[in-house]
Parts: sequence; structure tokens; C-alpha cells
Amino acid sequence: MKIYKIKVNGKAYEVEVEAVSESNKKIEVEKKEETKVVSSGAEQVVKAPMAGSILDVKVSVGQSIKVGDTLVILEAMKLENEVKSQVAGVVKEIKVSKGSNVKNGDPIIIVA
Repeated sequence: MKIYKIKVNGKAYEVEVEAVSESNKKIEVEKKEETKVVSSGAEQVVKAPMAGSILDVKVSVGQSIKVGDTLVILEAMKLENEVKSQVAGVVKEIKVSKGSNVKNGDPIIIVA
């Protein structure tokens, strides 16, 4: 176990760090998988990753999209966040419009 001093916003914190497992001098970290897409048969529902306001919708109904394409720009806490597609397909329905407010988990786009 190692002890480090970390400074955040001018305040110093003392933290203890313990390596869980080491293999070939690399520390393995369990990656937490984010779920932004809910599958319902052939359709995929892209949900809002956080509460905020829709600044722009970058896709239109009938448009083909691929993984990594920007779907909407979501403003949360005065920061602009790009909501990217986690699936490939065709935009079937857009549930939001520019200026609308969303809560965490609200459906944004349906992809078929």
C-alpha cells in the first residue's frame, strides 16, 4: 500500500492506494461497463446519460448511423456533451428536439 498526497481545488488530501492484482508489472483494473442503450427486439433505445438540455440534434429520421457518430449535443452543468451512438443502424425516431430538457435515462433516439 502506498500513501499519496493529492491536491484538488487547492485542498490537499492524503490517500492510500493498494494494488489489487499485478501481472507483468501492469495493474489490472476492472472496467465498469456503461449502459446507454436498451435493446427491445430489433430496435435500440439510446438514453440520456445525464440530466440536461438538448442544444442540438445532429441526426435525422431515416439517417444511417454507425458506432461513434454524434447523435445530440447535451448541455449539463454549463458543459456541452456529445452523446455518441453505441450501435449502428438507421434512426427510426427522435424523441427530443432542440431546447428540450431531459432527465437521466430518458429516451433520446430509437435506432432500428
